[in-house]
Amino acid sequence: MPCDVLNKQEVQLVLYTFKPDITIYAVGKSSIVDCALSERSADALNTSGLFNVSDSCQRYKSQVVYLSSNFVFSGESDEYMELDIPDATTTYGKTQAAAEFYIQKSSLNYLIFRVCRLYGRGGVHTRRNLFEKIQYKLHLREEFELDDYVKTGFLDVDYLGMVIKICIERKLKNRLLQISSSDFMSTYAFGKLYCEKFHEPAKLISSGKWPYPIMSSAKVGDNHSGYLNFNMNIANAEGYLHLRLPTVEESLEYSAQKMRTLADNKEASESKDSINYI
Repeated sequence: MPCDVLNKQEVQLVLYTFKPDITIYAVGKSSIVDCALSERSADALNTSGLFNVSDSCQRYKSQVVYLSSNFVFSGESDEYMELDIPDATTTYGKTQAAAEFYIQKSSLNYLIFRVCRLYGRGGVHTRRNLFEKIQYKLHLREEFELDDYVKTGFLDVDYLGMVIKICIERKLKNRLLQISSSDFMSTYAFGKLYCEKFHEPAKLISSGKWPYPIMSSAKVGDNHSGYLNFNMNIANAEGYLHLRLPTVEESLEYSAQKMRTLADNKEASESKDSINYI
């Protein structure tokens, strides 16, 4: 059912019609560059839309789940805890920090997951995500450049799904949890590791520096190197949920195994449907 999250009446109608126990807000702009180029759109989707959904969730007793990111921080510290005050330097991070603050101050039943970079197949070929772009370039055997200056965690989106499921089953509420791989690296290093796990030619990938538009109003330190580290501490989430989040390598190994299984199942299904002539 289509719904314009910027239209309060439409949001209320959807919540009234379905009365969901859980509402996951996964709307928004997630590109740092796109948010900088269209600040009004970023603020509308990442913040204002969330306000409407959160208010309606309160009215219809639905728990609101918000997916935030490590970019609520500046990337200039060695490590970030859940209780650290957001100090975003990008429009994307600023809008997400505003959404986090609003939910924590106004909602009586919420969960916020502050996540690292998630990857996986989206299936929309006209709008490929980073993971799909890497796969596409490697498939065409084209050379391409990946950023080597911004370091984050990388996690298969399935892991976030597992964490959300555990939290819902345990009826967890009014908490902010940081979810990330246990280590962090640049997109360039991630691409190289992807090639190793998926048996692709790593020589096609070169190291570079992508645009990272910082707001003119942002307070930044004397970071002359240009390197940014978004290393989120995940000890609280691991301890509270009694689990161990994977390294980037372990996450990619899981992804590779998952895709091999899907390919094998598809091949087996096609062979069953085929007609054999003698």
